[in-house]
Amino acid sequence: MQDVKNADQKFTPSIMPDVPFGIARPEQVIGLSGLEAIRSIPTGALPAPPMARTLQQWIETAEKGRAEFRGNPSQEYLNPMGLVHGGWTMALLDSAMGCAVQTILDAGEIYVSLGTEVKFLRPITAKMGQVRAIGTVIDRTRQTASAEARVEDQSGRILATGTTTCFLSLVKKG
Repeated sequence: MQDVKNADQKFTPSIMPDVPFGIARPEQVIGLSGLEAIRSIPTGALPAPPMARTLQQWIETAEKGRAEFRGNPSQEYLNPMGLVHGGWTMALLDSAMGCAVQTILDAGEIYVSLGTEVKFLRPITAKMGQVRAIGTVIDRTRQTASAEARVEDQSGRILATGTTTCFLSLVKKG
C-alpha cells in the first residue's frame, strides 16, 4: 500500500499566536459575520477559546467556506499505547470543520454540530511535529451545513479525516 500524499499540501510549521483566551462577550460579536469573528481570534481582537490553549490547537487561516487549524501533538496527549489520543485528533477535526461552517454564516447566525464522523488512518505521535487540519464546507441549506476535514502531517500524508453536519439558526433576541 502506498502512502497517500498531497504533494501540493506540504506545509511549514508555525507558532501558536500569543492571544488572549476566554469567551467573547455578546457585544463583541454582535454584527460580525462568522468569517469576521473567526479571523478576529488569531489577531487577538476576540479571545481564543480556553480549550485552544489546553490542546495546543489554533486557527491558522480562514476564508469563506474553509478553515485551517494547526496543532502540536505532544506527550501531554498520549494514550496508554504511547500514541496521541484520538480525542485530541477529533477535537482538531471538529474545530476545523465547525469553523469552516462558521465562515459562511451571516451576522446573527449560529451553528451547533448535529453529528460528526471521524476516520483514523495513521497514528499521530508526539515526535511527529506539528500537524494541520483543513476543513471545507461541502453544502449549505437554510437549516444545515455539511463540512469535511483532513489532518495532515508536514509531508502531506493524510492521518485522519472527518465529516460533520451542523444545524443553523438565528440568534434569539432577548
